[in-house]
Amino acid sequence: MAAMQDKPRLGFLFGDCTGIGPEIAAKVLAEGGWRDHVRLVAIGDRRVLEQGARDAGVQLRWTQVPEGGEIDWQASGFPLIDLGNADPAALGRGQMSAESGRITGETLAHAITMAQAGKLDAITFAPLNKAAMFAGGWRFPDEHKMFAHLLKHQGYFSEMNVLDGQWMSRVTSHVSLREALDLIDARAITDAVELVDRMMKSAGIAKPRIAVAALNPHAGENGLFGRDEIELIRPTVERIAATGIACTGPYPSDTVYIRAFAGEFDSVVAMYHDQGQIATKLKGFSRGVTVTAGLDVIFTTPAHGTAFDIVGKGVATPGALNTAVELAGRLAAARLAA
Repeated sequence: MAAMQDKPRLGFLFGDCTGIGPEIAAKVLAEGGWRDHVRLVAIGDRRVLEQGARDAGVQLRWTQVPEGGEIDWQASGFPLIDLGNADPAALGRGQMSAESGRITGETLAHAITMAQAGKLDAITFAPLNKAAMFAGGWRFPDEHKMFAHLLKHQGYFSEMNVLDGQWMSRVTSHVSLREALDLIDARAITDAVELVDRMMKSAGIAKPRIAVAALNPHAGENGLFGRDEIELIRPTVERIAATGIACTGPYPSDTVYIRAFAGEFDSVVAMYHDQGQIATKLKGFSRGVTVTAGLDVIFTTPAHGTAFDIVGKGVATPGALNTAVELAGRLAAARLAA
């Protein structure tokens, strides 16, 4: 196990204030398993974390980082940067709030600025609400595009989901299905496969076995249900495999995930969002982790949402958030060692 001073520095955020994020964040902080993987600094409003601790029924101990001060990673408990930007009493609970969405984006932007300044190696955040952030002025279809904008990223990046060692990626993501069909081409498929191969290798998988899903039912049934597999997907997969990446396909999407979860593959690259998300969330809705791959900063978060229906009941489970912290630490450690 690495010494504390050698572990990656992780910015840990509480997610949307009106959802279960503060509660599960408090549980993760109280359990303390993060100490095995990272040096953690909590970033947000102290009052939000205190409410989360009350919901979770846990006691927390932190050392507040003064305005503009240096983080003492050896401090008792954990360091906390109190942004003082969210009064939970004024935001409501268990419902979408544009103001909470605005604050969520503001807090993420603060953490990104810290990462750009070399003060953080990765960022993990509890669940946020995309609609709330959009209504709150962060005019992006998802947080991943917001991250890319703030980082001034040029080039390909993608959201991936990690569950039970499986890395699920996709060629297209948060766009309409009609638009997705027009976006699927050889370059997009190649970018998706190359990125998941690179990310998995950085997570310690030496030779990832990547399955590429078909677009049409039954993989086109030899052209009867469409020729995309014959004319586009298969030739593209073969060209990628010729470069040394262990990718195969296209496989019918109604069976490829069964084979992957049985251990035949390490990853499936879907053609569009729901093709992979339905399978992954059925397999383990409360355990999966979302990774924003391809950016200069590492981001991880639970794959589940804000669960407004159980806010304040003390029943939200922190498993996926714990896994998100561990995965962020692993990815950041690999990047630091490169």
